[in-house]
Amino acid sequence: MPSIRSRADNDLLFLDFRFGGTRCREQTLLPDTPTNRKKLEKILTKIEAEIAGGTFVYANYFPNSKALKRLSKACKADAAADVIVTANAVDAGGDEPPTADTPLFRDFASQWVDEHSIEWRRSHIRSLLSTLNGRLIPHFGGKVVSSITKSDILAFRATLAKVKGRGDKEGLSPKRINEIIGLLRQILSEAADRFQFTTPTLNIKTLRLRKTDVDPFSLVDVQRILATVRPDYQDYFTVRFFTGMRTGEVHGLKWKYVDFDLRVIRVRETFVLGEDEYTKTDGSQRDIQMSQPVVQALQRQFASTGRLSEYVFCNLMGQPLDNKNFSDRIWYPLLRHLGLDKRRPYQMRHTAATLWLASGEAPEWIARQLGHTSTEMLFRVYSRYVPNLTRHDGSAMERLLASQLASGALVRLVDDGDTGVSTNGTAAGSGRNVYVPIAEVPPQVQPKPPPILATGITAGTEPQPPPPWARPLEPTPARWLI
Repeated sequence: MPSIRSRADNDLLFLDFRFGGTRCREQTLLPDTPTNRKKLEKILTKIEAEIAGGTFVYANYFPNSKALKRLSKACKADAAADVIVTANAVDAGGDEPPTADTPLFRDFASQWVDEHSIEWRRSHIRSLLSTLNGRLIPHFGGKVVSSITKSDILAFRATLAKVKGRGDKEGLSPKRINEIIGLLRQILSEAADRFQFTTPTLNIKTLRLRKTDVDPFSLVDVQRILATVRPDYQDYFTVRFFTGMRTGEVHGLKWKYVDFDLRVIRVRETFVLGEDEYTKTDGSQRDIQMSQPVVQALQRQFASTGRLSEYVFCNLMGQPLDNKNFSDRIWYPLLRHLGLDKRRPYQMRHTAATLWLASGEAPEWIARQLGHTSTEMLFRVYSRYVPNLTRHDGSAMERLLASQLASGALVRLVDDGDTGVSTNGTAAGSGRNVYVPIAEVPPQVQPKPPPILATGITAGTEPQPPPPWARPLEPTPARWLI
């Protein structure tokens, strides 16, 4: 695994990576600082891409390296084997000969990444290169981009469903397969536009994804968690449960973004893959209003880490919390201890949203607190949890009916000649409608039931002879039939 490390004797950074089956370490004169690590991270990412694409030249990056002689000897020793391997690859259907107009997939993909990397975050580049070097280039790298067909892509997608997935799962998830094919679609669409051919991904549909339900905690569960968690993580949990911040946002929160005077948290950065990054979207740049429990939690936290680190929540070295370490050592053991269902830490964000909705906060305000640009996602994902939390389904209608039925409904009075009310329901000479409670209006007169005769038959229901047209016909005389 390539990495950037520092020497223990002089605290200078060096690159540690593998090239040509050999481990390479290259020393720099840069001291170990976050800024210098970011600079070297960009260089190392580019080196990895060139190694995967087969275009890496060691001397271009390290012209004075002592490893050049060792690597050159290894290249000479493997020269004959390279010729044999290349011949066998051609015979077995390896790299296709590039045409004058269309390059190989791996060459064009490398060019495409270089052209668009300025638009992306560093974490996105690392994720994209991982997919490109791990999945796409090994399969399509030796093909000319214009020769890739729809059948090739569908066959490749079918193999992704059979490879070993994460953990004990067989095959990648539909979401992961869609991400890989989506990257391939972008590259081929750009190549089709430049080299004037029809992209083979035009009519390939994405796999259907199963709808994943959010699983927030109840307020009782939140209280149990806060009362049971380790004391040094109690303030961390309080902030996450009652602000709805994303994992990267709370781990990258710095003290300069906490305003105790205005009682707001300014979300301006996120911590992803060991680096401070811009937030997920522009809409994620927001100011979160702090409730009183959050203010008190951050005040206690400032007494612990305010002078130790620029980050609000940090480890003993003053660095941001690692999400995997937190999940494995704090989060999941806590859920098992309390007997709660296993769920991701991200459910703390969903819990904040459902608690806000249950308390009656305005949906527009909740959407701004969560960093959503509209309330559409709020109602689609969270609204169905409100009845389960409040236990007052239709409570507004219940209150309306209770208040109205308790005092009685009002009806307009009709003049009976003695009340001084006109026939149209207005007071005489006033021109105003007169309403009285329905209890003061005499009930409607019910008709009297008909008398019962001595025979047990109700009067007016005695049997009557049938009409002439309903009487049975008399038999026709036989003489009429002759």
